[in-house]
Amino acid sequence: MNYSPALARLIAAFRRLPSVGPKSAQRMAFHLLERDREGAIELSRALAEAAALIGQCGRCRMLADAPLCPICQSTQRDTTLLCVVESPADVVAVEQSAGFRGRYFVLMGHLSPLDGVGPAELGVAQLELLLDEGEVRELILATNPTVEGEATAHFLGELATRRGIRATRIAHGVPMGGELEYVDGGTLAHALAGRQLIL
Repeated sequence: MNYSPALARLIAAFRRLPSVGPKSAQRMAFHLLERDREGAIELSRALAEAAALIGQCGRCRMLADAPLCPICQSTQRDTTLLCVVESPADVVAVEQSAGFRGRYFVLMGHLSPLDGVGPAELGVAQLELLLDEGEVRELILATNPTVEGEATAHFLGELATRRGIRATRIAHGVPMGGELEYVDGGTLAHALAGRQLIL
């Protein structure tokens, strides 16, 4: 289909979003132009403002529009606990669980030598500076349960251990309310390997 140049650019822009294929991008573009021009203008303003103002927190690398994010600014957080995650979305997920009151460090990825992602790209030097401050007593490794996530957790765990800081890995396994017959074999094997004493 030959779109006008402006429409083609809009569809191409929507395709930059994860999981958005050509049909979905076309549908979004047509919806905004046919039914919600005001929404399109608001969306463009919000995107431009976010792209101009939002950077990374100077301490934890979370997305923020100030030198420090609200979590790092808070005096109510336990500064002895530092949870390492792969992405800002992971911070949101942990926060929504309401079970963690420490601080975070966002890697913005995981170790992947084949993709050119090493310690420098993950901000490991910045993490080491945080650990060297002496406040952190436990480094909680909440990277994803993938081969790369496990390798990243192992690498960071060694950094913590060398400094006398306790390194722990979040548990993976059977979800609450889940039934064993529906859990995949890999998840079940991980759950069995990570079993704990009840008493």
